[in-house]
Amino acid sequence: MKITKRFTFSCLASAVLLASTAANAAYTIQLTEEDSITFGGFIKVDYRHVDGNVGYKDFWIGGGTVLPEDKSQTKFFANESRINMKFVHGEVTGFVEMDFYGGGGNEVISNSSHPRLRHAFIKYSDFTFGQTWTTFMNTSALAETADFAGPMVGEAFVRNTMVRYKMGGLELALENPESWGNDSIDDSPDADSASDEVPDMVAKYTFSGDWGNVSVSGLVRQLNFDNGDDETAVGASIAGRIKTFGKDDFRFQIHAGEIGRYVGVTAAPDVFNGEVEESTAFMAAYRHFWTEDTRSSVFYGYIETEESDRERTHWGVNVFKNYTPKLSFGVEVGQFEMKDADADSMYAQVSAKYVL
Repeated sequence: MKITKRFTFSCLASAVLLASTAANAAYTIQLTEEDSITFGGFIKVDYRHVDGNVGYKDFWIGGGTVLPEDKSQTKFFANESRINMKFVHGEVTGFVEMDFYGGGGNEVISNSSHPRLRHAFIKYSDFTFGQTWTTFMNTSALAETADFAGPMVGEAFVRNTMVRYKMGGLELALENPESWGNDSIDDSPDADSASDEVPDMVAKYTFSGDWGNVSVSGLVRQLNFDNGDDETAVGASIAGRIKTFGKDDFRFQIHAGEIGRYVGVTAAPDVFNGEVEESTAFMAAYRHFWTEDTRSSVFYGYIETEESDRERTHWGVNVFKNYTPKLSFGVEVGQFEMKDADADSMYAQVSAKYVL
């Protein structure tokens, strides 16, 4: 189809209007019958206060810095804000998303932050190619939280580059391999890296209905050691979101086996002191709607490891209220604890979120 100058100008004007007003959650420009571009994302601004002997983080992951004594810190930030674009051409869909946790900048002058790639994938027919959430993960089983992603200690939370096939409720994938840990380990995901040769293999089946959904996942990997040896690792997960009363829901995740980096976000290495790490982790969250536009979640996450002998927890409770369909404010309090290091911190967070 030939696009006229008038139509092209109209599309460009619409894009400029979108950028200036940010008025739509999923603003779509229909180019032809087969081609469209959709813009989305949100702006999120946070106030966060942390008090305790686990060092301040903008959001809790599976590990942290243990301080010699309790310390308090307060920050305001907007790094979680994100933008995304979806491109559709017939049966082909491309999606790109970024947020601003890429580092850079400073709090003295500019508070600038580098963009960070979150998702970049292509979908065609029943296949997905590119970077997105691991197939091992059930994204519907994440709690609604002010703290980014909530109780990560008990969650499957990884983005991988992959090739995935979906048929009904069954998903099969080959995903990017990475053996993290080996002879020593700290809480930095860049601490060690092995020469991995075999893709991670993931299978998931999701049962769904009017009642919600439950997924069962399996993970098989070849882990590599510093000395050149390798070993097969196997893990499993069950997760879901179950509707309860009215608009309320219960969300849960249970993970066990040699799951390593796939669960806990740095809480568990893949390999520790020459041995494959074994972990047990879970997360539970209940969300209750007080009114049509006001709801609360209470959540708890837990992980323990065998080889590195770690035990970490994260709990919290919050309340969110929508003042317009696109603007919400929330308050959350909770605690992150590293029991193995006898360290914990309390936190309070206030968030404002505007869905574009």
